[in-house]
Parts: sequence; C-alpha cells; structure tokens
Amino acid sequence: MTAPTLPHTPWHAAAQLHRWAPALAGLALLIMYFPTYRALDEFIWGVVGQGHGPVMLALALWLAWQRYPQLTALRARPATVPGLLILITGGLMYVVGRSQDVLFLDAVSQIPVVMGVLLLLWGWQGLKTMWFPIFFLIFLVPVPGSIVDVVTAPLKMGVSYVAEHILYAIGYPIARMGVTLHIGPYQLLVADACAGLNSIFALEAIGVFYMSVVQHASRARNILLATLIIPISFTSNVLRVIALVLITYYFGDEVGQGFVHDFAGILLFLVATALTVGADSLLGLFFDRQRPRKERIA
Repeated sequence: MTAPTLPHTPWHAAAQLHRWAPALAGLALLIMYFPTYRALDEFIWGVVGQGHGPVMLALALWLAWQRYPQLTALRARPATVPGLLILITGGLMYVVGRSQDVLFLDAVSQIPVVMGVLLLLWGWQGLKTMWFPIFFLIFLVPVPGSIVDVVTAPLKMGVSYVAEHILYAIGYPIARMGVTLHIGPYQLLVADACAGLNSIFALEAIGVFYMSVVQHASRARNILLATLIIPISFTSNVLRVIALVLITYYFGDEVGQGFVHDFAGILLFLVATALTVGADSLLGLFFDRQRPRKERIA
C-alpha cells in the first residue's frame, strides 16, 4: 500500500510563500513609507500645480500590480551582496531624510530600497521585471526648489512668448512684459503652476505611462514618441495659457481665476493625452507602412 499524499507538504508551503512574498514585501514598504506620503500630501501635493502626486502613486502601484504575475512566476535567484548594499544605501537615505526633515531624500530613498528588496528576493531577473514601476517612482520625488526656480523661469518665458504671438497673430489686443500678459483691461501673470517645471514633469509622467501601456515593438517608434513628449508638454501648457487668457478676456477676471482656472489644469492633462495619442497615431501610419516593405524584402 502507498501512503496517502498530504494536502499540505513543505513544497506546497514554500510555493505559497514564494507567490505571496512580493505582496507582503510591497505591503511592508507601503507601511514604511506611509509617513513619507503623508508628508508629501501635506507639504507638496497640496500646492497648486503639484496635485498630480497621488495620481502618480496610483499609476506606479497599478504598473507594479500588472507585472506581479510575471514576478511570482520567476525562480528566486537572490543577488545577496548587491541587494544588501543597495538596500542599506536606501535605508540610510530614508533614516537621514526622516530624521532631518529632508523630504527629497526621504522620497527618493524608495527607489534603492525597492531595488534592494527585489534583488534579495528575486535577483536580477526580478529587478528587470519590475524596472518600469521603479522608474515611475521618480515622478513621486519632489524636485528641489533650487532646480525648479532655475528651470521654471525660461519655461514661463517661452510659454508666455508663444501664447502672446499666437493671440496677436489672430487679432487679439495683447502685449507682454516679461511673463505678464496684457489683454484688454486685464493683466495675467503666467504662474509656475501654468508653465513651470512641475507641470512639465507631470505631463512627462503621463506620456511615459502611455508608452508603457501601448508597448510598441518598434524601438525607433518608442524613441521618437519619447522625444515628442517634451514638445507636447510645452504645447499643452501654451494651449492652457491661451485658454485662460481668452476666458478672462471674454468673461472677466473672476471667471478666469476661479473654477475655470482649476478646470484648466484638468484640461491640460486631457490635451496632453490627446496630443500624445495623435502623435503616436501619426507615427503608426509611418511604421505600419514600412513593415510590409521589410517583410517583402525578407
């Protein structure tokens, strides 16, 4: 007689632990960084022009969840030494950031900490599988104010310059002094939220997320689309400023600076998404046309 097979064998328990280890590690990391997210929500995400933070966090979690089955299907081959080194580096950054109230260091420590955990649990293949969600965590990191000030000034100048020339070309009585637009009896200052680095940063995140969803096989198409994300972001900001200027010109300053101003922020992302999809569609016409030709040559 043969002995009956036990339903719960050590192998079965190890397989279940292997399957749920990433989820448990992810939950532990979320608990660890909950104070960081709370501080970001209090000091960064509540500021005008930086409300995209929670959306970026949700997208990063969604990207990780999409790749979760691939991660659990891998055979664990831990890279212990590099994993420990990277994890210790990230842990030190976290401790210094939390203890010294350096929010930038606190937030950026997520990246090496997650990398170290993946290397310790799954090795280089695990890190390769989850590299894009980890990369997306960059968009959760608040840009230091010194960098924002340096980059935002020329961005605002460029956006206000282009908006002024477009409106003047179509016949509106508009003039510009620095980043202040004068139209009719109104003066509108192009603020950081309308054309600053944080706005461009958020639009870049949307474009990168779109690329991860469509997953084109052509590397050249991906590179071209990634390159176009920058001018698309700039164009979206120009259109937002033009829309606010025209609303103020026709309906008054109270309307332009009230609810419509906040709604223009939502419109900005919709326009940027539409332009990204449109540019990708145009690229698709070119690359789809080239593909049969290559197949005929082969």
